[in-house]
Amino acid sequence: MAQFFVETSWLLPVYGLMGALLSLPWSTGLVRRTGPRPAVYLNIAMTLLAFSHGLLAFRGIWNQGPQELLFPWFDFADLHLTLALDISVLNLGALELITGLSLLAQVFALGYLEKDWALARFYGLMGFFEAAMSGLVLSGSLFVSYSLLEMLTLSTYLLVGFWYAQPLVVTAARDAFLTKRIGDVLLLMGVVVLASLAGSLNFNDLYEWVKVEGLSPAMATLLGLALIAGPIGKCAQFPLHLWLDEAMEGPNPASILRNSVVVTCGAYVLIRLQPIVVLSPVALGTLVVLGTITAIGASLVALAQIDLKRTFSYSTSAYLGLVFIAVGTEWPGVAFTLLLTHAVAKALIFMAVGSIITTTNCQNLTELGGLGRKMPATTLAYVTGALGMVGVLPLGCFWGLRMGADFLSGDYPLLAGVFFVVNGLTALNLTRVFRLVFLGHAQPKTRRAPEVPWPMAVPMVALTVVTLLVPVIMGKLALLPPWEYINPPVTALMLVSGWVGVAAGTRVSLSKSLARSLNRPLRIAQDLLAYDFYTERLYEKTVVAAVASLARLSNWFDQYVVDGLVNGVGLASLFGGEGLKYSASGQSQLYLLTIITGVGLLGIFMTWTLW
Repeated sequence: MAQFFVETSWLLPVYGLMGALLSLPWSTGLVRRTGPRPAVYLNIAMTLLAFSHGLLAFRGIWNQGPQELLFPWFDFADLHLTLALDISVLNLGALELITGLSLLAQVFALGYLEKDWALARFYGLMGFFEAAMSGLVLSGSLFVSYSLLEMLTLSTYLLVGFWYAQPLVVTAARDAFLTKRIGDVLLLMGVVVLASLAGSLNFNDLYEWVKVEGLSPAMATLLGLALIAGPIGKCAQFPLHLWLDEAMEGPNPASILRNSVVVTCGAYVLIRLQPIVVLSPVALGTLVVLGTITAIGASLVALAQIDLKRTFSYSTSAYLGLVFIAVGTEWPGVAFTLLLTHAVAKALIFMAVGSIITTTNCQNLTELGGLGRKMPATTLAYVTGALGMVGVLPLGCFWGLRMGADFLSGDYPLLAGVFFVVNGLTALNLTRVFRLVFLGHAQPKTRRAPEVPWPMAVPMVALTVVTLLVPVIMGKLALLPPWEYINPPVTALMLVSGWVGVAAGTRVSLSKSLARSLNRPLRIAQDLLAYDFYTERLYEKTVVAAVASLARLSNWFDQYVVDGLVNGVGLASLFGGEGLKYSASGQSQLYLLTIITGVGLLGIFMTWTLW
C-alpha cells in the first residue's frame, strides 16, 4: 500500500491545479447564488488531500531509496525530453512544507479576506500557486523545472495584482513580472545550451554528463552565469531584488507563501544546479558576492522601513543571501537547513503581521503601539517567529546560521562574519518592530484592537507550535549535528550576536511623531537606507535612461531612415510617373528607343565587373 502512494506521487502537484480548475465557476461569476465559499472549501480540501497523500508517500519512501518517475514527452535526434519526477525523502519533505504552509495560509485567508468580493478568484490563484511549487520541488528535469518556474512567475504576477483597481498594485505586479523575466531569459539560454551539449535535461543525466564532459573555461563561465541568473531573480537578490518589496502590495495570505516557500523554490532549483555551476569558479564567486551584498544590504535597509510588511520582505532577501553564500562555497546542506527553518519562522511572522493589519487596518509602524495586551495570541506568534529567525538555541534558524558560520570559519572567516552580522541586525530589527507595535501606549488606530477571529487564530497558533517543534522535527530527520561536533566558540559568537542585536534594539531611540531624525547626518543615513541606497533612482539614471535613449534612437531611425527611404521611393515613382506622362508622344519608334536604351544600361551595369 505504501508503494502505491509513492508511485502515484505524480498526483501531488495535480491536486492544487484541480482546486484551481474546480473554482472557475465561482471565480468567473458563472455561479453566484451560493457565494464564493464553495470554491474556498474545494481548494482547502484539495490542499489537505495533497498534504495527506504526501505524508503517506513520505512514510513509504522513508525506508527505501530515491525513486524516479519518467514520462517520455519528446524524443528527436539527440534530444530527449521527459517529464521526470524525483521521489526522495528530501523532495517529499520540501513538498510537505509547501502544502502544510499553503493549507494554513488558505485557512488564514478565510478570515483575512472574508468580505472580499473576489474570494473565489484568490483561492483559484492560490491553488495554481501551490501546484507550481509542488511540481517544482518534485521535478527531476531542468526542462520541467524551468516550465514550472514560469508558471510560478505568472501566478506571482496574478496574486500581486489581485487588487488590480489600485495603481500601486498594478505597478508592483508589472515590476515583479518584468524583473523576473530578466533572469528567466538568461536561464532559458543556459537550458538551451545544456540541451544541445548533454542531449538530456534530466538532473541525473546532467550529473553523469558533467563528470566526463570537459568544458572550456569560457563556456563553463557563461553557462554557470546563465544558470544562476534565474534563481537570482526568483530569490530577490541584488540587483534583481526590488520586486519583492513592491510585491507586498498584494494580499497578506499570498505574502505568507511568497516570503517563505516561493523564494525557497528558486533557491531549491539553484541547489539542484550546483553540481553544474561548480564547473565555473566565476559563477560560484558571483553567488558569494551577490549573496553577501544582499545579506548585509537588505538587513540594513530593513532597519529604516516604516511599513510593517516591507521591513520583513527585506529580511527575506537577506536570509536568501546567506543561502547563496552557502551554495557558492559548496555547502548545500547549510543552504537547505536555512531554507527549511527560515520558511517556517517567516510564515509565522507574516501571519502575525496579517492579524495586525486586519485588526487595525494599518501597517505603518509609526501609527501602531500597545497591541501586546490587546492581542496576546498575535504577540505570542510574533515573539515565537522572531526567536525562530535568529540564533537562539535551540530554535529554528539557529542551526542553519551556526552550521554556516562553523563551516565557513576555517577557510572563509569573513563570510562567517556575514552570518553573525545578519543575525545581529535581524535581531535588532525584530526588537525594533516589537517595541513599536506591541509595547508603549495605544495609538488612535490601536485603541480598539481585539484578537483576530478563529479562522486566523487557529492556523497562527498551530504554526506557533510547529515553530517550537522545528528542532524536534529536524532531529527526527537527522538534520541536527551531534553535540560533540558543535563548535563552542562559533556557537557562543552566534548567541552573543543575537543578544547584542536585541540589546541594541531595546536601546535605540524610537520616535512615533517624527519618521525622520532632526540630526542631519543621521537623517542622511536614514534616507539612504529607507530608499534602498537609492537603487531605484540609480536604475532610472542608468538602465532606464539607456533603454529610453535607445528607444528614441530606434524611433528616429524608423521615422526618418526606414520610413524616409520607403516614402522617398514612393515619391520618386509618383513624380517620375507624373513627369513621364507629359513625354508620351504616341510614336512607337520613340518607345522602342527608350526600351533598347534601358536594357542596354541594365546590361552594362550587370556586366561591369567582367570588364
